[in-house]
Amino acid sequence: MDKEFYVSVELYVSSKAAAALKKPPTRKNADSRRDLNSRGLSINGDAAQKKVKEKSSWLGIGRSSTSAGQWRPARCKLVEEEEGCLLNIYVDDTILYRSIYMYLLNHTDIRAVHRSLFDRRNCIGIFAVAGQMRGAAPTSEPLYIQFEDQDSANTWLALLRSYAMPEVYGRWLSPEDGGLYRMWRQVDLTCIQGRNLGVTRPLSDEPAVADLDAKLDADAIDMDVYCEIFVNGVLCGRTTVKKGTGSPDWHERFVLADLPPFENLEIVVWREKRLSKPVIVGTVVIVLVNFRRGEAVEGWFPVLHGGQASSTQAGEMRMKVRVDEEIILPYHAYTRLLKTLHSRNHLDWMRELETKLKMKNVNNNIMSIAIAKNVLLENIMELADREVDGTLSSHNTLFRGNTVFTKTVELYMSWYGMPFLEASIGATIRRLCAEKVAIEVYPVRIGKGPKAIEKNVDILVSWCREFWNQIYEARTQCPPELRKLFEHIRKLVESRYRIPDDQNRELPWQSVSAFCFLRFIVPAILHPHLFGLLPGLPDVPVQRSLTLIAKVIQSLANLNPTVQKEEYMRGVKDFLSDSLHGMVDYIIVVSTPEPGSKPPSTPLSSNKHERLRIMNALRQRSATAPILYREAIPLLPYLLDIPRHLAVVTSVVVRYSRTKNFVPAQHGGLDDKFFSEFCSRCLEVEEQALFRVSKLAARPRRQFSEPAITPLPIPPTPANIPLPPSPSSPRKTARGRKLSYPSQPTQVRSRKSSKPSASRSNSVSPTRKSLGSPTAGCEPRPLFQPPLPSPSKTPASPSEAVAAVAQSPHPPRPPLTHHPRSTSTDSPLARTRAPDPLMSLPADTSVELPDEPGKKRLNIFRSILTRR
Repeated sequence: MDKEFYVSVELYVSSKAAAALKKPPTRKNADSRRDLNSRGLSINGDAAQKKVKEKSSWLGIGRSSTSAGQWRPARCKLVEEEEGCLLNIYVDDTILYRSIYMYLLNHTDIRAVHRSLFDRRNCIGIFAVAGQMRGAAPTSEPLYIQFEDQDSANTWLALLRSYAMPEVYGRWLSPEDGGLYRMWRQVDLTCIQGRNLGVTRPLSDEPAVADLDAKLDADAIDMDVYCEIFVNGVLCGRTTVKKGTGSPDWHERFVLADLPPFENLEIVVWREKRLSKPVIVGTVVIVLVNFRRGEAVEGWFPVLHGGQASSTQAGEMRMKVRVDEEIILPYHAYTRLLKTLHSRNHLDWMRELETKLKMKNVNNNIMSIAIAKNVLLENIMELADREVDGTLSSHNTLFRGNTVFTKTVELYMSWYGMPFLEASIGATIRRLCAEKVAIEVYPVRIGKGPKAIEKNVDILVSWCREFWNQIYEARTQCPPELRKLFEHIRKLVESRYRIPDDQNRELPWQSVSAFCFLRFIVPAILHPHLFGLLPGLPDVPVQRSLTLIAKVIQSLANLNPTVQKEEYMRGVKDFLSDSLHGMVDYIIVVSTPEPGSKPPSTPLSSNKHERLRIMNALRQRSATAPILYREAIPLLPYLLDIPRHLAVVTSVVVRYSRTKNFVPAQHGGLDDKFFSEFCSRCLEVEEQALFRVSKLAARPRRQFSEPAITPLPIPPTPANIPLPPSPSSPRKTARGRKLSYPSQPTQVRSRKSSKPSASRSNSVSPTRKSLGSPTAGCEPRPLFQPPLPSPSKTPASPSEAVAAVAQSPHPPRPPLTHHPRSTSTDSPLARTRAPDPLMSLPADTSVELPDEPGKKRLNIFRSILTRR
């Protein structure tokens, strides 16, 4: 029986696609053009493809939806039939906009869209090429669809990926697991600020000269600028427009996950002018293939003017970039690590990783593992019981410090409480920013008389009332996860601080407000762009207004109406006194869980019913899929991927233990023994990953006599539909080209940047170099033709990189002569490193292999690690 799933969405239709929908070709015209097209295909095909590449409607998605495209209501129908799985998108309920063969796509072709691209939430992009879809709209454009809510978007993302092909490597070498491993990639980019944008000067390699010129030309040009972020040539995000300055401050973060194999990261700086089209100021090009993995790199990057071959610089961009690329093993490879991780409170691991290895970037991954096991709230409550000691000297500083407990609660509130935060202050903040409200009440700052101060105080009180009214109205929308936590904290403080009469009677309420307001709502008022309430940093006068409002709301949350002692702040004191009772009621409501036996007020909606059908279908498909394919489907409702979270934790622990020269304690307390065991388990996983990579390097392609596996039990495919490309095969579909396959199955073809980096740390350890043992006894077949340079020959300068490209037999990359990277972004493989105390070489293994086959194996393995 065929399975069908439906959902109503908003569809982005470009102006080009809209024109195609308005004027569909008639049958007669289509037949008459067929011969013309067949004769002129060789002549016009390249020109048309070049035109699409250079000036495509989706690459130039405008900020005004009326100029470049529009959002239209649509309906998606996913149907699993005998010929395969199709996703049909209909506009106006009758017009078939596009049909996509989902089983021909990779997982990385289906991913979430960053909000900055359209200033819309809950969007998914489907990046298909010709041969993977058909329809009335141009097939060169990605498909962007917006769902009603986050749950629907996550559910459909998991459903669509269940029919797509994960990036699994070595399927023929480990058929019982469905492959050896899979890959995951992410770019975390923060555009901090720019300087001297639009001021052109010759590109100099001397930092001292560059800094001198920057000081001389600072703020020489005033203009409106914004940036667009491209990964592998695909537009993924954009910053806000900063008005009238050549040195803008953005502080905008872009987390781009589930990316395909890395090529380049490009940040294109645009200049806006009135009554004319935006023009390009310059471009920052970062080669992701060689970029340091798993470590944040912050610095000034040159903005090059005039293309990749230009020697002219048009300013600099200060950015913070983190590139992650991880090998993900099957779940059973992490069994011992997971057992050790679950043996203690997960927050204890976070505390020890922060204190002993100075790690602060794995808390989200450990939290995700605890959420999947449904023990996070229990772990937080256990740590709260330890932190509240009940002494009289501690009640004044209760929950005020930055401890692992308070930081975890902040992450916990951000995880579950973002819709609650949006309902509380989102609309009010956006209206205040849209009206550009500028408030100043301090006489020294305002420089005006008492009447002006009194007027501004009235405006401040008016906006504080508006904020507080909206916060109070949204109190019933507090999620049950936060209510349970706040209830435990309130009752814990009540039981531990038993003080007679009215002394510290307000302490339980203040303990709740210390989290709900001090660490959640008030920081969101101060920095709304960090909580997704605004697309970018507010203007400076608006920031000052938000700061004053946040101070008043925090004073109210502290239940202290007498904090304002100035006479001119009398209006604020009256507001605090009048709202005090409401604040106590608010705290009681958000710290009291709703009755669990409360029946639903309405029956299940059609969307919820459809969501339950999808989750049931996902369980059925997962039950028959190979292990790696099943684990690549994210878990609902939060799209968790437990093996991926464990892989990130393992990689970071191994990397930091080497960087910090951590030595496991042979004799020590119980905590030291637990932590040493945890590090040992991470090293075991690391060695297992390296063993699987070396196994793939020794036998890169499947012999036809070896067994093959079927990834998913899908029905047979008709002959006129192309087969999906395999990440482990040399056939890689390039973006913007039609699918083509060799006529001979045994034909060997090299491919460009199709193999992932197997590096799980920022350096090649001696243990990695000695992994020739798994390949011993068999003659390795080269994975690339010929093997790529070893990590020891990583170019240290742009000129050496150009020379290496010139000698490479692969398709040439764009020359890097005029794309110098900051010294902090150079590959760590060229740097010397201290010996790894946690990693010891086997006694019978040597780093250098004397025989020629051994050297060949080593070069092959190095090429896998570096993806040069």
